[in-house]
Amino acid sequence: MTQWQLPPKKKTTGGYIKKHGKKTRQQRGRDFLPAHIGEERIVQRRVRGGNTKRVALKVSKANIMADGKHTVAKILSVKENPADSQFVRRNIITKGAIIETDAGLARVTSRPGQDGIVNAVAVKKK
Repeated sequence: MTQWQLPPKKKTTGGYIKKHGKKTRQQRGRDFLPAHIGEERIVQRRVRGGNTKRVALKVSKANIMADGKHTVAKILSVKENPADSQFVRRNIITKGAIIETDAGLARVTSRPGQDGIVNAVAVKKK
């Protein structure tokens, strides 16, 4: 379900703010499309200003940084996710998630739903 990015209805003092007008298209958010583990699937979305965002729907590889060296590793599963405990069962990758790869455990530093790529920092090497 879409969430609206509208200005607040109340001031910090508790008083009400008079509505400036009706809702506009730019204030509408987009649906949450989580990045799962699987055969790579990335879609492009048009955003404000005619720019594009790459939204990762399924990812299979992660760019891992360990000891100043960069490697590409296959993602096996999600071990921990501070965003939501249910994301671990459903293998949903978000920023801050701990993923298990064939190179060891890594923490995701990118936002797959915004960037379309999984960048991670090694936590524990195999």
